[in-house]
Amino acid sequence: MPTTDACGQGVQIAALTDAPNMETLANNLAVGLVPRSVMRFASASARNATLSSPTAGMTAFLIAEKLLTVYDGTAWTVVAAGTSAWSTIPLASGFSHNGNSNGTAQYRIVNLFGELTVMLQGGIDISYSGSPAVISNGGIITSTALPSAARPGSLRTVPASCSAVTSDSLSLKLDAQPDGHLRIVGTTASTATERITPPWISLSGLLYSL
Repeated sequence: MPTTDACGQGVQIAALTDAPNMETLANNLAVGLVPRSVMRFASASARNATLSSPTAGMTAFLIAEKLLTVYDGTAWTVVAAGTSAWSTIPLASGFSHNGNSNGTAQYRIVNLFGELTVMLQGGIDISYSGSPAVISNGGIITSTALPSAARPGSLRTVPASCSAVTSDSLSLKLDAQPDGHLRIVGTTASTATERITPPWISLSGLLYSL
């Protein structure tokens, strides 16, 4: 009768006393080795449809998402993300790129400690209108929403550094909204007791989880 491999992985190996059967031999090797290799699927949905009862340790690469995933016994978790190029954030009227010479405002999706995360970089110039001064577009800097892959499941608020010119604060809040828009929060009228109308905000080094 067949024995199992010496590494304790449960791969069946035909014994010399077994009746010759190439189909059984090939099937035993495929069934034993494929689930223990890095499997490849077109997408997460294709993986889930094929591996309806995964076992802990299974590893699968998702082509569409560019993610390497491992089943931990409870759920599929991301262990690595493929190359993710920077994408320029589309800005609404009243905002422009390269604030404080920080470069174009951009985002990309990365894998941080097994969790998909959006990384930001660049700077944004901010314009105000009226008297007292009011930030453009209600503080929403995006002209169109970021793609669904970059939208958090719930509101994510992170601090962002800003100019001290015409501002008594060195930071504002940046809200990453579930609808895919980014919004600057915390400006006040220039005539208020505390002036917070900075001409630029930096996105460099900001992260928010998905």
